[in-house]
Amino acid sequence: MPLSRRSAVSIAVFVLLGVFVGLGYWYESRQVKPGQIANSPSIDVTSADDRGPGTLREALFKATASAAEVTITLKVPKITLASTLPPFANARGIRLVGAAQGTEIDGDALPAGAVLDVAGTNVTFEGVRIRNCKATGIVLRAERFTLRGADIEGCDVGIDVAENANQIMLERNRFAKNRVGVRFAASNRNGVVVKNEFSEHRDAGLWAVRSEPDERGSAITVRDNRFTKERIGILTANVAVLVERNELLDSREAAMQLMGTGAVARGNRISRGAAMGIVVENARAAVIEENEFDGFAAYGIMLKGSADTLVRANRVHNSGYGLAFVLGVPRNPSSAIENTIIEPKFNGIDVIGDSPILRNNQVVRPRALALKVIDFQPEDGSPKVRSVPFLEGNNFSIGGATVAVGDAKQSVVQR
Repeated sequence: MPLSRRSAVSIAVFVLLGVFVGLGYWYESRQVKPGQIANSPSIDVTSADDRGPGTLREALFKATASAAEVTITLKVPKITLASTLPPFANARGIRLVGAAQGTEIDGDALPAGAVLDVAGTNVTFEGVRIRNCKATGIVLRAERFTLRGADIEGCDVGIDVAENANQIMLERNRFAKNRVGVRFAASNRNGVVVKNEFSEHRDAGLWAVRSEPDERGSAITVRDNRFTKERIGILTANVAVLVERNELLDSREAAMQLMGTGAVARGNRISRGAAMGIVVENARAAVIEENEFDGFAAYGIMLKGSADTLVRANRVHNSGYGLAFVLGVPRNPSSAIENTIIEPKFNGIDVIGDSPILRNNQVVRPRALALKVIDFQPEDGSPKVRSVPFLEGNNFSIGGATVAVGDAKQSVVQR
């Protein structure tokens, strides 16, 4: 029985739909899924030697020559280097993956230079351990780098981030007993340092320092890390850094030292230390807010030679002193607003040769003075620097404490 015209049209439409569906499945099967590398070659490192077949050196040469993104898998527990490796450089990217239990790369025999040199974009390191390097563990000279699950110990600098290296992600790594854990040469666009462990660095866990202010304004985010037993946990100068929700414990000199422009420290827990919590020195427009300090021998927060800095809603308890303002800039005063200082062993707030704005702060049960305001007399005979703080809405009378006003010699600033 012949088909009707309507039936023939329906069958044709059904066939065409089937063809389109089939093409769709074929197209999807050809696409790269998230985290998948299209036609990605994999190179296995099976030799722990410095050079020769199956070594990391040989793998890097092959990766550089590849036209696709490459995965280098370390199949050995330890690699001992005797000479500098070629850089990681591939236009498509390189992924370096350690063995299941991690792979140690020992740089003790290297005379100089970095253990791993990242000169190309889209590079990822996972599960590597770098030990005993006289210079740098990893030097970054390109964009889009990720380091995850790594361990860098016993180097001069763990990771050295050059000025042109943007979009850096350092996540869940351990940095220990280096001179500096991570060093930034400049502000970093989309640079993130998150959930890492820093401990026992000789100079600083994280170092971000420039001689002149960085005008690019792209802040490095330092979030949810732990710093333990550092000389200085975080040191910044003229580099935009946003420091949030970190834990800094048992610092030998200061948990943070913030200088120049661009520093924001917010919501951190800063505990125990032989000296001070946060030192803000010769800074401009820094923001120190909603942090908690306890167990410091000296000040929770000290501002020295700084201007336009906001100290707001911080809490200091079980410490020697609360806040200090020393030799600020009278035309651009710093402000302390809504801070709470509980049971300082000595004074709650010291003002020495400075005229900050103090508004709505509380000092509870100080063992000495709630507020001490003293002028500063330089030893060279220069005119006395007056202290004239602006006071509004503060509660400095809890526990019957008094306010003292007097003079300070230069030695007082150095106490």
